[in-house]
Amino acid sequence: MSETSARPVGRLRRAAFLVTAAAVGLVLAGCTGSPSPDPGPTSGRPSVGASSSERPTPAPSPTPTKPTPSPTPTPTRAASNVPMTRLAPGQAPPQFVIFSFDGAGWHDRWTEFREAAAQVDARFTAFLTGIYLLTDEHRDAYTGPGHPTGKASVSFGGDAATVTTLVGDLNTAYLEGHEIGTHYNGHFCADNPPGGAAWSTADWNSELDQFFGFWDGWQEINGLQGSPALRVPATEVTGGRTPCLEANWDQIAPAWAAHGQTYDSSIPGSGIAWPRQEYGVWEFRMQTTSSPTLGSVMAMDYNFWYKFNKAQNQPERAPEIRAAVLETYRHMYTAAFSGNRAPVLVANHFNQWSGNAFNPAAKDFMLETCGRPETICATYQDVIAWMNLQDPAVLAELQARPAVY
Repeated sequence: MSETSARPVGRLRRAAFLVTAAAVGLVLAGCTGSPSPDPGPTSGRPSVGASSSERPTPAPSPTPTKPTPSPTPTPTRAASNVPMTRLAPGQAPPQFVIFSFDGAGWHDRWTEFREAAAQVDARFTAFLTGIYLLTDEHRDAYTGPGHPTGKASVSFGGDAATVTTLVGDLNTAYLEGHEIGTHYNGHFCADNPPGGAAWSTADWNSELDQFFGFWDGWQEINGLQGSPALRVPATEVTGGRTPCLEANWDQIAPAWAAHGQTYDSSIPGSGIAWPRQEYGVWEFRMQTTSSPTLGSVMAMDYNFWYKFNKAQNQPERAPEIRAAVLETYRHMYTAAFSGNRAPVLVANHFNQWSGNAFNPAAKDFMLETCGRPETICATYQDVIAWMNLQDPAVLAELQARPAVY
């Protein structure tokens, strides 16, 4: 599993994929409330303060009216933690750090990183594997391009309780200001061909159609119409990362456009540099760095593992790996902060690799870094919104700065 390597059309495709999903949403759109408080004394109900000699003979009580339910308040999403202000020429930009997690299907990891982020006002991005919204029982709802129905290189969503828990995690994270993106579906790579590098535009359209079909219709597909809805609007999924960083970029670009995607973070790059618009989207190229502990390496947890010991499972070495990875993140931050101030990408998975060596390193780095002066740990969308706000000449100057390593 090497890692080296507006949506108008999409809406029409998704509508065709699951035409009844809207009906399901209508069932769940009702609201509940508590009865109105007691209305107090009326002409037929004297006040407590009246004496018995003064109380008139009570008139027959009117037929009580049914109280109007109070609407349930709609939860409000947390505001962005990025100050949306324009830089003056020559002014230093914030040091952005973007944490992202591929797959994003593990409740314990969701809880761990949400709680850590809350301590330092950080936001992060989770790239969801779409088939995690399918129970194992309903895996036949997915057909990967060039593969048999119900097959994938990763697991499906498990039982109904696991899927509904995941939906709750997505809802909670979104309300807290975190971002959900796509990690597509079946995780098909070169080791299980045909992988993404061999897919056509039609194949990528199919993959994204199915992703958004699962997003919109997971309740009906799984027979879980009575469960809480996925409250994250599908239109909020505007970018992602391809499995194994594989694709023919000329082929996937039209599918991005057809599904309203505005950014990608898949193409291998060189060093730590400011993103540019490529293939019709903002491309946050995967970064390489000159790690003081691992040498020259692509900055992603699996690549760190492979560089460390050829990705061998050695849980007894977890403390050693954790320290090496944390030192690499620190080096990346220092190189960018004292250099070109390009966003630092912390690209990870929710995993348990080699005795859980990698997630603790990412959490350590989040907790020690995100509260620093001039530093903002933000989502891809919020960094894009900040870049779009800048004077074009100021942004061009940032993008022209040489990469740091």
